[in-house]
Amino acid sequence: MQASEAKGRIAVITGGSRGLGRNTVQHLARRGVSSIFTYHTNRTEADAVVAMAAAEGAQAVALQLDTGDTAAFAGFTQRLQEALQQLGTDRFDYLVHNAGTSHHALIAETSEAQVDALYQVHFKGVFFLTQALLPLLRDGGRIVTVSSGLTRVSMPGSAPYAAMKGAVEVLTRYLAKELGSRGITANCVAPGAVETDFSGGMVRDNPDVNRRVADFTALGRAGVPDDIGPMIASLLSDENRWVNGQRIEVSGGMLL
Repeated sequence: MQASEAKGRIAVITGGSRGLGRNTVQHLARRGVSSIFTYHTNRTEADAVVAMAAAEGAQAVALQLDTGDTAAFAGFTQRLQEALQQLGTDRFDYLVHNAGTSHHALIAETSEAQVDALYQVHFKGVFFLTQALLPLLRDGGRIVTVSSGLTRVSMPGSAPYAAMKGAVEVLTRYLAKELGSRGITANCVAPGAVETDFSGGMVRDNPDVNRRVADFTALGRAGVPDDIGPMIASLLSDENRWVNGQRIEVSGGMLL
């Protein structure tokens, strides 16, 4: 997607203040796409992303949101409409569900409260935020959800997290089917292990974990944010308009 093609287009990205969300904002900005992104608590990081987008020649607006708090979605939708007006429009083009939390515990050691928290953020929040924002998403728009390589391979200690991501993959196919009449596509990106601060920086900061990931990845290393953000930006482009209802793993060939 060239900058001239993308001029005037707007993405809404959850969890855009860090990690993969931040990288996606950056690569969309390089293509001329403005972003309205959510952050949970760290306004300083969010402001840095706004500045980064401006340095790339695009606008970005940061809005606070707990994506697991469905009661906040009505107020968020109103604030989003105000942000769109600031950008000179009343609709947006791309919705990227990136926000998430990690969880590492065996099934026998996982509490009901932990499962509920994962459900709120990783499935219920995705479902109802999409529902709330559909009237503002342009016909011919794009939806991208973010899953995980853990829905394909089983790693002990990841069952509840992976199960929620599996539900999002199914939801994505149904979004593609139900929204096809509006020309809206929906696809799911499933990253492998990536060097970010997710899970307390486990892959990025623990040499043993990083080495194990590299050993079972065909390309011989763990992923980095720059492996994922450009792929999402490309998936949103017109060149990929015929890709729909797909789970696309971006893992460098993890556990083939």
